[in-house]
Amino acid sequence: MKYWGHALMSVQDILIQRIRERGPITVAEFMEIALYHPGLGYYATAAQRSGRAGDFYTSVDVGPLFGELVAEQIAEMWERLRERGATTFDLVEAGAGNGRLARDILDALAAAHRGAYARLRLTLVEASAAARAAQHETLRDHRARIVGSVPDLPSSVRGVILANELLDALPVHLVTMTGAGLREILIGEHDGRLVETEGPPSDPRIAEYLASAGATLERGARAEVGLAACRWIDAAASALAAGFLLLFDYGHEAPQLYSPTHYSGTLAAYRAHTAGAAGWLQDPGSADLTSHVNLTAIRQAAEAAGLTTMGIVDQTYFLIALGLAERIEKGDDLPVIKRRLAARTLMMPGGLGSTMKVMAFGRHTGRGTLRGVAHGRLT
Repeated sequence: MKYWGHALMSVQDILIQRIRERGPITVAEFMEIALYHPGLGYYATAAQRSGRAGDFYTSVDVGPLFGELVAEQIAEMWERLRERGATTFDLVEAGAGNGRLARDILDALAAAHRGAYARLRLTLVEASAAARAAQHETLRDHRARIVGSVPDLPSSVRGVILANELLDALPVHLVTMTGAGLREILIGEHDGRLVETEGPPSDPRIAEYLASAGATLERGARAEVGLAACRWIDAAASALAAGFLLLFDYGHEAPQLYSPTHYSGTLAAYRAHTAGAAGWLQDPGSADLTSHVNLTAIRQAAEAAGLTTMGIVDQTYFLIALGLAERIEKGDDLPVIKRRLAARTLMMPGGLGSTMKVMAFGRHTGRGTLRGVAHGRLT
């Protein structure tokens, strides 16, 4: 814990101090501190934030079925690279948390794809020290496969970089269209409270980002600009010497994301499984802050960095293509019922199945797409 004078310093204290010293800050800077401050940020103060006891659910929280199907895709990726002369395969999970998804994937590979498992080298990338500390226990059966547990991407990867719901939690700039043109929403301070204010865009890349997406905002509309997500894509592409980038997240192509449907933007705070678009500025550090991913911008960033787009589909299509239906067993015993419920949750229209999108990119992987993204569509 960090102290400020003789009083315990909170995330809000840090933000107010910074604003008083430097003036209003961007929403991106606010999110960076609220989520990732090394001592007090939302993700830094717990090893796990999702699940029944957390603030939100992910596909991993449904059970091991999601990891089993991702393992099928990874096994195909290994075969593609093995045919091109690879003798080892890097699995790098970014935003790995306490390692539950990596555990489910390795459990499945060890059971059904021994060749891929034997050649696999696992690197867990996680900013939270608390989560990193929990990884070795979570992956106790696979410790021989772990080559790193680090806060940043490795410099060279030959295999796959995997990220499940990472991009939506990266800081965004928040803008609005006014009668005087594009303005950026900034965070100021008034009588010890955090308040919104406006200013000119803090970075010329904000307008460039919106223009490249073809975004035309109506007067009064708000929108998020994910410069950090594009920077992360560029870093991941730079690290990927050969192989795949496999991303799971929720979002839309730019025409839909910047349409009147999302007139007020998508930035929200998740507390106890409840999303609040109006409460993201309150009690920073206590809630997950998230916004929808601009799939168009992600694809453009990946292709600009030299990657090939292999497919972007709803998660339902990805999981079905990899054999989800074949894994649904008949019977009325409790494990079988739980597995059927897990499958339904992963595929449910309007839930994880259609909300979550799967994006696959490649470098030096040969011709052809991947089984999981070869068919299907975005909704």
